[in-house]
Amino acid sequence: MDEWKLRTPYFVIDEEQLAKDFTILTDSLQRSWENYRIGYSFKTNSLPWLVTFLKDKGALAEVVSDDEYALALWLGYTDREVIYNGPVKERESFCRCLLAGGMVNMDGQRELGWLEEVCRRHPKRVFPVGIRVNFDLEKLCPGETTMGEAGGRFGFGYENGVFAEVVERVRKIPNARIAGLHLHSSSKSRSVAIFEAIAGMACRLKREFGLHLSYVDLGGGYCGGLPGRPQYPDYFPAVAKILRREFSPEETMLVVEPGVSLLSKATTFVTSVVDVRDIGKERYLITDGSRFNIDPTMIKSGYLFHLELRKENGPQRRTMARQCVSGFSCMEVDRLFSYENGTELAEGDRIVYENVGGYTMSLNPLFIRYFPDVYIRRRGRLLKVRDRWTPEEYVQKGMRFGEERALWDADREEDQPE
Repeated sequence: MDEWKLRTPYFVIDEEQLAKDFTILTDSLQRSWENYRIGYSFKTNSLPWLVTFLKDKGALAEVVSDDEYALALWLGYTDREVIYNGPVKERESFCRCLLAGGMVNMDGQRELGWLEEVCRRHPKRVFPVGIRVNFDLEKLCPGETTMGEAGGRFGFGYENGVFAEVVERVRKIPNARIAGLHLHSSSKSRSVAIFEAIAGMACRLKREFGLHLSYVDLGGGYCGGLPGRPQYPDYFPAVAKILRREFSPEETMLVVEPGVSLLSKATTFVTSVVDVRDIGKERYLITDGSRFNIDPTMIKSGYLFHLELRKENGPQRRTMARQCVSGFSCMEVDRLFSYENGTELAEGDRIVYENVGGYTMSLNPLFIRYFPDVYIRRRGRLLKVRDRWTPEEYVQKGMRFGEERALWDADREEDQPE
């Protein structure tokens, strides 16, 4: 397939690189803590091909909403292959996962009520459940967390005694058992020290509360794909060394929930320059990709990229001091980066962004342009695994003006008194 004939923009997932990174992950876990499970983070990227590829590798579905739970089942997961996290679980799916033997990590007070209800209805069964812990990671790793001194907003607080209250409440349920701790925390550094601190907290909680745990869930937030940054073989030996102070692989499973670290290195986003314009002293390159495609939260200060120059634009080009690479949207903020002291780019040249697999496709808005094509690269060939959206996909199940009148009239008739 001649890639120059493909319509840009589009994402490409390199299957070989993805498989390689998954193998590095599993090998690192196997060597460090042979009793482990991997839960793939659906929120990071729920592309059906990607989810089912990782399912085939043995990954569980780590979901944080009723919608993601339903998607996991739609794509072939059983309830027992689900890790159910997050603060917005639905009662029905919470109970379903618990009854089916899935892994449920409670994250809010209402879930305690649901647990009590399930246990009352099924007094002859014992229900293992996990608890998400909120603890002051910033104090343990100053300056490294995304929350800072304000702290995170998920789970049950350790320092203020709420976690202790939850432990006591669960212990009062005759047929409930605290089976695991969920300790996911977000960090800016993604350092090994962050995960050593998380492992240390798991040990501390086990000692303090006399817990007998079937699993310790570290969550996600690992680095991946960037040279000079920690990799899987750096994290898990350090974590295992600390966990062994209180746990053993024979009795306690280690659960990890990677997302970005698995996908980033394998994924690129291909864009084309569609227009070149000079305004004032600035040279603008308008591209058919957008900052919204690869940086939807608008927090990145730079991007990894490489250029693919169109031969028809000539072999000899001058060097320009500055070119402003912009997206297709009608918002001034849609400026990706300043390309300085580089080759003068022309219409048809391509800018390929690297390490863009995490949180990009799942956070892409339907703003001005719809979702782009997605390809996988397999043995040097590109195979399309998702078509770009058209108005047909956008309008699905939506009404046009006038189509609601029959329903509106029927509702009004039902509201009339007899």
